[in-house]
Amino acid sequence: MITLRGITWDHPRGRQPLEETADFYADRFGVRVEWSARSLKDFGDAPIDALAERYDIIILDHPHVGIALTGRRPLLPLDTYIDPADLQTLAGQSAGPSHESYMLAGHQWALGNDGAMQAGSRRTDLGSFDWPGDWESVMALGTELTKGVSRLAIPLAPTDAVCSFISLCAGRDGMNEPARCFVKHDVGLWALGVLQRLLEVCHPQSPHWNPIAMYEHMSTHDDVAYCPLAFCYTNYSRTGFRPRQIAFGPVPQPRGSVLGGAGLGVSARCRHPREACNYGLWLCSAAVQRGLYVRHGGQPGNIEAWRDDAADEVTGGFFSGTRQVIENAFVRPRHVGWPAFQEWAGNTIRSTLLSRSDHAACLRAVESRYQQSLDAVEP
Repeated sequence: MITLRGITWDHPRGRQPLEETADFYADRFGVRVEWSARSLKDFGDAPIDALAERYDIIILDHPHVGIALTGRRPLLPLDTYIDPADLQTLAGQSAGPSHESYMLAGHQWALGNDGAMQAGSRRTDLGSFDWPGDWESVMALGTELTKGVSRLAIPLAPTDAVCSFISLCAGRDGMNEPARCFVKHDVGLWALGVLQRLLEVCHPQSPHWNPIAMYEHMSTHDDVAYCPLAFCYTNYSRTGFRPRQIAFGPVPQPRGSVLGGAGLGVSARCRHPREACNYGLWLCSAAVQRGLYVRHGGQPGNIEAWRDDAADEVTGGFFSGTRQVIENAFVRPRHVGWPAFQEWAGNTIRSTLLSRSDHAACLRAVESRYQQSLDAVEP
């Protein structure tokens, strides 16, 4: 039996559907994938070239695909092993831009096995309010909630601070115009202002939470009723995963929420690349994604699962509540300098908000660093 080594990220959503289906795949196809996991922070920020030295299959975040074009060439262009018709099928079944986010310079560097984006979330048992439709409504709700026990929250760990900033800007057509500009200046100032105002009415732990930490708290305590913007996790909408269920739904703007999710890439050093690619095709197929993958805690990158009534029921209405959000998601830049820039910008934006420093100065520094990142050759 052929054995492949895979590396994913350490949460039931990222680990469980892969581990639980490994025996099924091994019994049926004679190929076993042994999975390890890294932290959520490393998944979002750490470069993947070192992982490609040790693992055959890498579950990665789409902003990292730029490294595929560097001299190290750590990833295999999957289109060299996968039939174009099969790739076209997956492209047509993509949850929003999940599949295309892993295409760069004419090659497909990963298959979108996991689909996510920033979405709204709430505890429906803690209030009868409607989903806010704009940011002023969010502020009004946040102010109202401060009068009671439960509060509004938004995770503002560094990665989430910059991603929420991007979501706000993308919702106002403020991204990447002109090409070397990160955001339009006036839109960037507005977005920083929104995040600053949110801090005034948010749960005091918000600056210290990433989405997982917030959802863990939200599903086990009764002092967070609503979050307007955070990467979504279907696990928390399922019956029995935690003491309280969390409902997921729209963000307070019609479009622009940052795309998340994960893709399955193959190391250029893999000794069995065809078997690794065949495994990826199987895992990302509509039948597996809406069946085994969902049942074992996964959050599929295949839109057929998001349209499936049975999958929606298993996840407490997660897919029907958020499908429109992922279909309008914004793909972050994917040049080689982006991961390092994202980490730096997240820390800078978060620090500015917590210290109430000059927003214009912060934005100028972020813009300057972004332009430097565009010229990066190696991470």
